Amino acid sequence: MAKTIQSIRGMHDILPEQSAAWQSLESTVRQLLSRYSYREIRTPILEVTELFKRAVGEVTDIVEKEMYTFADRNGDSLSLRPEGTASCVRAGIEHGLFYNQQQRLWYTGPMFRHERPQKGRYRQFHQVGVETFGIQGPDIDAELIALSARLWQELGLKQVRLEINSLGTPASRAVYRDKLIEYFSAHFDQLDEEAKQRLQTNPMRILDTKHPLTRPIADAAPSLHDYLDPESKQHFAQLCSMLEAMGIEYLINPRLVRGLDYYTRTVFEWVTEELGAQGTICAGGRYDGLVKQMGGHDTPACGFAMGMERLLELMQVQDSALNATRPDIYLVLAGESAIPQGMVLAEQLRTALPKLKLQVNTGGGSLKTQMKRADKSGASYALILGEHELAAGEIGFKPMQNAEAKQVSFKLTELNQQLATQLQITNH
Repeated sequence: MAKTIQSIRGMHDILPEQSAAWQSLESTVRQLLSRYSYREIRTPILEVTELFKRAVGEVTDIVEKEMYTFADRNGDSLSLRPEGTASCVRAGIEHGLFYNQQQRLWYTGPMFRHERPQKGRYRQFHQVGVETFGIQGPDIDAELIALSARLWQELGLKQVRLEINSLGTPASRAVYRDKLIEYFSAHFDQLDEEAKQRLQTNPMRILDTKHPLTRPIADAAPSLHDYLDPESKQHFAQLCSMLEAMGIEYLINPRLVRGLDYYTRTVFEWVTEELGAQGTICAGGRYDGLVKQMGGHDTPACGFAMGMERLLELMQVQDSALNATRPDIYLVLAGESAIPQGMVLAEQLRTALPKLKLQVNTGGGSLKTQMKRADKSGASYALILGEHELAAGEIGFKPMQNAEAKQVSFKLTELNQQLATQLQITNH
């Protein structure tokens, strides 16, 4: 017997009983972004490796340790995308979307990072990314945060905390970086091994360490806010004022940094305490220098990304409702003569009531078997068409979610109108 093949570690199938929740979440996100006038962009999952080295940073964990990188048959180095912003910027430059234009874009799809799989962290994971270009002021930062806050509201999520910070400009951050290196070098023997490695490459990442030895040292480190340039301070103050005016609560977290090199000024995260260590469900900020760094014109930019798996897990933990894709009606066809007539009837119903979710019994089966299938489908109602009903020009109508409700009969000539009334479905 041949050995069965299983999925790659950290890469999971989304089964039919799970896909309904995914579809509902995706639909909610898509509709909300459309209402805010954001347009979808779709980019390849495979890019030249140099794109991510230039955008994400060669000394980041993503590029150094986590990317799926390989040489293709021509010897070119390619990588599966570990995040979406770099591809979005590459596409914008390549197709001339940024110069003297404002863009509000979004995308969704799988991302890939070769890291240790654990709860809330997978090697293939799915993100929704929202990116804006050509808008300089803090008003777009505020809009993105307001948009994400509205999404939590529409998904029914509670106890999600907004944390914000400012990273300043590259120039002010360079001064702060030198201060951090000086500070952490004085405590070198008290740092964990990962912090020691980051000291010369990316010392700001030490600030968000979770290591119990390094955490007290990081808490006592100099604050970036003491080294911000005046423009960044004003930008951040205006953002805070706008959030307060909109009634959006926030916590200023001076230790909040991003793992990617391209962030400037505003950074923010939405955090929950209900998912353990992987508590960030959405993260973003400004990256005003990235487009120019990638070969385009100087272009202000701001955006965020959120992990779909973590959102779905949080919704499950909080028992937040997701609309399952259950049929409205299951059509039971009892008897050989009812099958061809039922197939015709089903298509007539779908034409007359385009919004009707109708599942037709196929593959035969006794009336009892078909009613079990109808119950398992989760349908709200069953339509029962047998030889007796055909002879009488009628069809049975049985509520499936109420055990005490009795079956009634409708005339076939009045079925469209009766279903529209019962299910409150319009013809349009």
